[in-house]
This record gives sequence, C-alpha cells and structure tokens, in this order.
Amino acid sequence: MLTKPVEQFLLYLKAERQLSSNTQINYRRQLEVIVKLANEFEITSWQDVDTSVVRLFISRSKRDGLNASSIALRLSALRSFFSWMVTQKQLVANPAKGISNPKQARHLPKNIDIDDITQLMNIDQKDPLSVRDRAMLELMYGSGLRLSELISLDCRTLNLIDGEIRVLGKGSKERKLPLGRQSITWLRHWLSLRPLLNPQDDALFISKLGKRISHRSVQKRFEQWGLKQGLNIHINPHKLRHSFATHMLESSGDLRAVQELLGHADLSTTQIYTHLDFAHLAEVYDSAHPRAKREKK
Repeated sequence: MLTKPVEQFLLYLKAERQLSSNTQINYRRQLEVIVKLANEFEITSWQDVDTSVVRLFISRSKRDGLNASSIALRLSALRSFFSWMVTQKQLVANPAKGISNPKQARHLPKNIDIDDITQLMNIDQKDPLSVRDRAMLELMYGSGLRLSELISLDCRTLNLIDGEIRVLGKGSKERKLPLGRQSITWLRHWLSLRPLLNPQDDALFISKLGKRISHRSVQKRFEQWGLKQGLNIHINPHKLRHSFATHMLESSGDLRAVQELLGHADLSTTQIYTHLDFAHLAEVYDSAHPRAKREKK
C-alpha cells in the first residue's frame, strides 16, 4: 500500500521531471526510511498521514540523531511526494506543506590571523590588475565590506582627501565608512592605473575589459592570491569581512561601533558574527548601563 505510490513518484521524477540521478537517489533513500517509520507506527495508507504524523516522523528522525540539514532533506522529499499525490488526486491536501524546516546552525568562517593577512597583502607586482586586487583586498579587510558592496562602488563614492567612502548596503541603506591608511595608498595607486583599462563607466573596480568587475571574478582572484602568497587557508571575501569584524572587536571591545561599520540593522547579528556569547553581552550591559547593574551573588 505504501511502497507502490513511492515507486510511481520516483518514476515520475526520472521520466517527467528528469531530475539528476543524485537527487533521485536522495529522494529514494529518504522515502524508503519514511515508509519504514510508517510501518513502525502501523500506518498502512498515506491517507492516514496528517500533520501530526509528519511531526512524529521528524521527531523520530531527531531522536535517531539526524542533523538539521538531513531532516530538511527528508521533509523536502516528503513534501514533494505528497504534492505529487495531491496532483494524482490520491490526497486532498499536503500534510507536510505547513511544517517548517528545523533551524540549522550558522557556520561562520574562521577568521584570518594578522600574520596571514600581512602575508596576503604583500603584493608587490606593479601591473594594473595586481594593483587593483591589492586595493580590493585592502578595502575589504580595512573597511569590512560585503562583496556586493565592493562590486557596486563607483569612483564618485570615494573621498580620499577626508579618508571616507560611501557604501550602499542591504536595503539600499547608505553608510559612510572610514578608510585606512593602506586602503587610501592603494586606492590612489589603482586610480592612477585604472584609465589604462579603458573604463566604460564610473565603476571603481573594473575588469581587464573595462567593465565593472563581477562577483565571481573577485572571488576567483582572492582565492588565487591566497595560493600565490603561500597561505594554507582558503581566501574569500566573506572571510575578510569576518576577520575585520573579529579583529576590530578584539581591539576595541565596542560592539555598537562594529555593528555600525558592518551595516547590521540588528545588534544580535553582530553578536553572532563576532563569536560573542550572551554572557559577554550581559557583562557589557551590566557594566555600562547606569540602571542595569544587578547585585552580584
């Protein structure tokens, strides 16, 4: 009773949806486990499965030690199967549709230590693209930019005299950021060479064809420089932003300032980003707020 519809669904995925073999294998594996669970719960028909039974499947999966991503995959397979059952008029509604995936742990990148940052920045080549890359690296680490923010910068957003740059962040919110000494030095150097690439617009960082540089190009160039400089870690834009946040917080201890620099709307985002735990936040709060001090036990 339970197996036949599953086999029909898997045939549908292969013949009509033409999903990848890997996806088909994953769906088969997950649905076979669901069938076993249903048998254990003495369920003999898919029509007997409602939202509470789906939650029971998920609860059992958790007890069996399945992590959040694997449970999400199991739910995805179940939702797709039940959706197909609805189209086949074998079910009236999808009992898994309203059930959310479990929250997955947020994996933050490891920050790059100062010595490795110094080694990475030791780019002494004078060709325009190398100078451009050094300027991008200095700016990413020096100001904690997101990759999308770096890409969208225009020359007019720079104020090298006052050492400032205007950045358009998430939600089209603009913020002004200070520029470090090294960033200013290499931005000046890059701007002197930028005309050699025949810029097509006001984009600050351009490709060898004169067009605004792409996300993928930045990622690839950063990765290549990590290898060229002999680092044993993978270099990417987000890791540089994370390192900026971590090093700034370690040096200053000023969570609010780091929040502003990163362009986070919510302080809790900065807390997660910089490995702070609640105990530390509570300690800062207690010591700083005049009406927050609590009696120590």
